[in-house]
Amino acid sequence: MFKKILIANRGEIALRVIRTCKEMGIKTVAVYSKADADSLHVRFADEAVCIGPAPSTDSYLKIPHIISAAEITNADAIHPGYGFLSENAEFSRVCEEYGIKFIGASADMIDRMGDKATAKDTMKKAGVPTIPGSDGLLDTVEQGIGLANEVKYPVILKATAGGGGRGMRIVHDDSGFQKAWDDAKQESGAAFGNDGLYLEKFIEEPRHVEIQVVGDSQGNACHLSERDCSIQRRHQKLVEETPSPAMTDDLRSRMGAAAILAAESINYEGAGTVEFLLDKNGDFYFMEMNTRIQVEHPITEEVTDFDLIKEQIKVAAGEPVTGKEYFPKLYAMECRINAEDPKHGFRPSPGKITNLHLPGGHGVRVDSHVYAGYSIPPNYDSMIAKLIVSAQSREEVLVRMKRALEEFVIEGIKTTIPFHIKLMDDPGFQSGQFTTAFLESFDFSEL
Repeated sequence: MFKKILIANRGEIALRVIRTCKEMGIKTVAVYSKADADSLHVRFADEAVCIGPAPSTDSYLKIPHIISAAEITNADAIHPGYGFLSENAEFSRVCEEYGIKFIGASADMIDRMGDKATAKDTMKKAGVPTIPGSDGLLDTVEQGIGLANEVKYPVILKATAGGGGRGMRIVHDDSGFQKAWDDAKQESGAAFGNDGLYLEKFIEEPRHVEIQVVGDSQGNACHLSERDCSIQRRHQKLVEETPSPAMTDDLRSRMGAAAILAAESINYEGAGTVEFLLDKNGDFYFMEMNTRIQVEHPITEEVTDFDLIKEQIKVAAGEPVTGKEYFPKLYAMECRINAEDPKHGFRPSPGKITNLHLPGGHGVRVDSHVYAGYSIPPNYDSMIAKLIVSAQSREEVLVRMKRALEEFVIEGIKTTIPFHIKLMDDPGFQSGQFTTAFLESFDFSEL
């Protein structure tokens, strides 16, 4: 087992990793930018190293600085958390070159699954259901139009290096293809330095359902059931829950088996998520694989009583995965609390938190790095807390979540709490009959 782990991240996920390491008797090293000198992960780690100024390009994304921090503190492993360098193949490769264990996927796995067109081709060959579309990248508009007529409109153009909804355009007929092509190429080239596009049939009325997997170095994988991530704004998740309101025992069995097949076909090592689109007929299609721990992993932990960070560390140390399948024993939901103003287009709201009260009680968990007096820097992601509740039924979860949200006091900045409170009262959300387009018709004006 590792003696000392450096956490190459910040905020709540850095704290989350530190907590498990302490319980496992493993020393921890925090790295931080100058903007994060007062952050709690710096305070609670055994050691802390400043790795640069506020911009992430000069600190949390600076591989030489992080490797230097690991070397001077004699860390024998690095946990990347999520975001930043967690799915960076070069970082994984450099860690291996320096004899430091990267607690995540190998460079080869990240390369194979990080590029969406390559990942789709890999899954197709493994027998995992995939969405009809192009075999690899498109070369010309004419090729795309021909394929669109073959799989039938509507179709969606996607950036192969994309994420967060950028470089994606829905096309309904031949006449709109050229503009969608030009717009998607320009956006993906500017955002990712790669303007490669592929085409898929657009799945109407979809749900976004993902399966949590963990694989070991012996080629075995287990799954820990699903999470429904359909409540999204501009492809950014806001609420996640498990089990999915759309799930049946048969569907969970088939989707779980497909996720294990996906992981074992590439000898996947570490925690990962196989993401699917689920259509209104109950058919599901592989969308992508995230080769890291997810923001929403706590809801899986709550319903399975399983520490995913601990399992990540154990399999990275060479231990086998525990079990093959885990099924939900409870219901759980997570609301992402962001420093944003939902009434004004989710405008960022950095600043000083003047007063803070965290909710509590049975079945309530808050993962956060903020405190009264903490100043939220404008340099990073706006998520400042995750509110997770669990209960015996979805109905109880909704009631408990609303109570906890109303008890959650954050003053000095705007947050997404008012949006979440209104969502809990929405009949459509309460029914569980929603798709990824749900928030397109949501009224944000009365928040």
